[in-house]
Amino acid sequence: MTADIKFEKFQNETPEAPSPKGVYKPFLIVGNMVYVSGHGPDRPDGSQFTGKVGLDVDQDFGKQAARQVGLSILATLKKNLGSLNRIKRVVKVLGMVNAEPDFGTHPYVINGCSELFAEIWGEENGIGVRSAVGMGSLPGRITVEIEAMFELL
Repeated sequence: MTADIKFEKFQNETPEAPSPKGVYKPFLIVGNMVYVSGHGPDRPDGSQFTGKVGLDVDQDFGKQAARQVGLSILATLKKNLGSLNRIKRVVKVLGMVNAEPDFGTHPYVINGCSELFAEIWGEENGIGVRSAVGMGSLPGRITVEIEAMFELL
């Protein structure tokens, strides 16, 4: 099954590709690499997952937020590439969790995005290198922000 076909089952949960909220490009191709700027957990209705993990929300809420960020990234890729089938593999994911200082399971939260990418492109090509870090705050109090790099076919 292709990445586009796998992505179809998420259409009801996928937001529109977000527009830049500052001076940057949300998507850039350099050579055979695609760079996707930090995306937030946008829902299809325009709302976002907000709250600090470990204080306002729990890690499972954070994991759902990270999955939603993954859907937002997929929407950006689909809009700009026309097809997710043009992606050869996930290269790198940087996940930032809006977390209280004593929170320690950032990787669990970012697994929400990583598991989604593995579902779309498979275990071999859908999992790249990754960092999962905590932040004191994120724009608009969003729960998670993620940026990613992909290799094109």
